[in-house]
Amino acid sequence: MSQRKIKFLFIVQGEGRGHLTQAMTLEKLLVKNGHEVVGILVGKSKNRVLPDFFMKGVSAPVHQFFSINFLPSANNRKPNILKSVAYNLAVLRRYVPSLHLIRDTIAMSGADVVVNFYELLTGLSYALYNIKVPQVCIGHQYLFLHRDFNLPLYEYYGKESLRLFTRITAIGATKHLALSFRKMRNDGNIKVVPPLLRRELRDVVPTKGNYIHGYMLNSGFAEDVLKWHSEHPEVELRFFWDKWSEEPVKKIDDNLTFYLINDKEFLKQMAGCMAYASTAGFESVCEAMYLGKPVLMVPSHIEQELNAFDALKGNAGVVADKFDLSALLEFSERFVPDPDFVGWADSAEEIILDELESAAED
Repeated sequence: MSQRKIKFLFIVQGEGRGHLTQAMTLEKLLVKNGHEVVGILVGKSKNRVLPDFFMKGVSAPVHQFFSINFLPSANNRKPNILKSVAYNLAVLRRYVPSLHLIRDTIAMSGADVVVNFYELLTGLSYALYNIKVPQVCIGHQYLFLHRDFNLPLYEYYGKESLRLFTRITAIGATKHLALSFRKMRNDGNIKVVPPLLRRELRDVVPTKGNYIHGYMLNSGFAEDVLKWHSEHPEVELRFFWDKWSEEPVKKIDDNLTFYLINDKEFLKQMAGCMAYASTAGFESVCEAMYLGKPVLMVPSHIEQELNAFDALKGNAGVVADKFDLSALLEFSERFVPDPDFVGWADSAEEIILDELESAAED
């Protein structure tokens, strides 16, 4: 542990829940070890609302800025890439104040280290303004740049664009902390580290209930869930989404309930389920693996396709192009949890703390 108090500034991509829960977890870890998080900047868009669980779950002051986000398709299932590119080019000027905010906040915060949770405008700020404060990037996405990730040559359309996006987020970074499902050797400044899971997970005693738990990044996938439910009404389903126009709990009938995303309730439902279905976000797949739950992964974009590809190496679950919960139930009958994952995840605090403290000393 470092002998001096180090000041950290977080800059977080606000898309989904994974980066947000990682930031919450890392703040608690740093404060516990005598350091300080002086502020948290979170990228926002008109399509996302910063969840209440995050605002209540962090101690440092939070400020939002307008950032680049993919736009959903007409049916709110997968991002519309062409529309997103056209839109972001059209409003490019709107990001200039955000770049200035990032530059000025870093300068005025007194931070010793900036921790970037995959926010593109952080990399662009370092490129444009020659910022001297050390930057450390953290996320599963940096593993996609690792020479041993071994993606198939001709599959996964858009992977090179994703890698380019990932490199831009990390402009000026001294380290890339690549969160990983398993141990791998380091690759240059890509440091492979365990997933950054919240401490509350360790206090949970998993049980095997009679319901399927789920999370949908885009609410358009609810059509799949409703269709499957109509064909299998006897199976209880409890799904979380971020459809902010709805009430916190929307009960369709006795065996189907939709919940507005809530971190504590999400973990409670995860602990008691028999299986988990999601859009393949890294964070929630790791939580399911930690609790020994089989997973159905329905990627909604290229990043999640690579998450699913990586998770399959550890036999964490199955992949589908829709919420085919029958495939999940079938897989759950032969599922065997990874015996090494819990120990790997529990080593995260020591490994990540050492990497961040050394970044301040370099």
